[in-house]
Amino acid sequence: MADERLSPSGIPVASVYRPADAAADYSRDLADPGLFPFTRGIQPSMYRGRLWTMRQYAGFGTAAETNARFKHLLAAGQTGLSVAFDLPTQMGIDSDSLRAAGEVGRVGVAIDTVDDLHRLLEGIPLDKVSTSMTINATASTLLAMYVVVGEERGVGREALSGTIQNDILKEYVARGTYIYPAAPSLKLVAETFRFCAESVPNWNPISISGYHMREAGATAVQELAFTFANALAYVDTAVAAGLAVDDFAPRLSFFFACHSDLFEEVAKFRAARRIWARLMRSRYDASDASCRLRFHTQTGGVTLTAQQPLNNVVRVTMQALAATLGGTQSLHTNGYDEALALPTADAATLALRTQQIVAYESGVANTVDPLAGSYFMESLTSELEQRVMQLLADVEAKGGAVKAIDGGFLQDEIARSAYDDQRAVESAERIVVGVNKYEDGQPVPIIPAPDFRALEREQVARLGDARARRHAETISNALAALRVAASALGTPGGAFMDCLIDAVRARGTVGEISDVLESVFGRHRSS
Repeated sequence: MADERLSPSGIPVASVYRPADAAADYSRDLADPGLFPFTRGIQPSMYRGRLWTMRQYAGFGTAAETNARFKHLLAAGQTGLSVAFDLPTQMGIDSDSLRAAGEVGRVGVAIDTVDDLHRLLEGIPLDKVSTSMTINATASTLLAMYVVVGEERGVGREALSGTIQNDILKEYVARGTYIYPAAPSLKLVAETFRFCAESVPNWNPISISGYHMREAGATAVQELAFTFANALAYVDTAVAAGLAVDDFAPRLSFFFACHSDLFEEVAKFRAARRIWARLMRSRYDASDASCRLRFHTQTGGVTLTAQQPLNNVVRVTMQALAATLGGTQSLHTNGYDEALALPTADAATLALRTQQIVAYESGVANTVDPLAGSYFMESLTSELEQRVMQLLADVEAKGGAVKAIDGGFLQDEIARSAYDDQRAVESAERIVVGVNKYEDGQPVPIIPAPDFRALEREQVARLGDARARRHAETISNALAALRVAASALGTPGGAFMDCLIDAVRARGTVGEISDVLESVFGRHRSS
């Protein structure tokens, strides 16, 4: 048909929707906000009771520079921290390693020892501000550092709140910052579940992330299906390790992207809550607390354009509106200049102001799930649910997420979608304003970059000083004990996190700790 319209996930969109198209049983499929299956929201009052957390992602160069950006954003009204780490920190490599040369501080902040984390969080009350850390292969180490920063400032573990991403499976699929093979990596994830449940009760031990798969080219359907496949693998691993579902599942969190098709994105979030609730109830007989899908959202980085970058302000605003209409618990809005460089302070502030205007001026926070009952919205929500469940069943038929990843299924599906989308843009089948329509011929702006070489020299010097100040025998003994604990990871009564915290307290570096774990676990090799 010449006038056929499809959503970005390929769902046919009719010109008119009627009551029969909604076809949802209210008590079974919708229910009031705060009630199973939580389609309309996980809390009865949602934003009338508390707005979403405004958590701008930031991190570059040294800890001191990033600390200044954090304080700037907090003064501007940000309500939670979100830390970006540089690639060496993510990959378990110290800043003075030859493998780190040229990458120190470039895509996030460099953290080598707990002293760097002290500098990063200087002047920030850890018992009042929650901190999200985008870290995966080295997540347990950064969590241990956060705990040590707290104890050295007199803030108990029970008062700390935040999240570590800690989602290693999506690294094998879409991002690549992995170190160890899947089996020991999953044991590390389960150990952080146990540790947080027992010792850091207000900490989210994982943020299971569809965002990076969406950035790699996944559709909204693939984003949900593959995220939930990974989530089930984590829950299964934790249960197999002897943890009770209801002891850790209420603290599981998720991380989704939000792109520009307003209605599909809202429907995606509503469907996600319903799907997760039903999966947890049917597979694990979980309590309502474990069935509530809590998620952070980031506006779509891949949707930003280097051409006519101010257009991105409008894109981000639409995406922020979709995320809040969809009931997110936490939100990051991208700076308009992020397709060009690390966001400037002005762009980051405007991105935060975008959230604040949506919160206080749009009316979105006045009532819960304001698009509920729309014939189109309910039809789209149900259609997304059905397609996600079918794709999830395909993953399960291949033996679950780990085997499907090992076989390349998730990667191939995402690559195919990315190719189709790029072809649609290049043929102008999908319009991107300023890129393939309404071009103005203006050159792409250039944003001056920091002097990363100088930043690297400063960081390497600080690391050298930290090594010189520490007690050699103490750190040697701590790393030896960590190696023993790593060998016993997953066995009852293990002391892995205690030994990891001891190594951090002794000023062990991210690289030294990662090397110890790699000597036990081995290194993942992509096929």
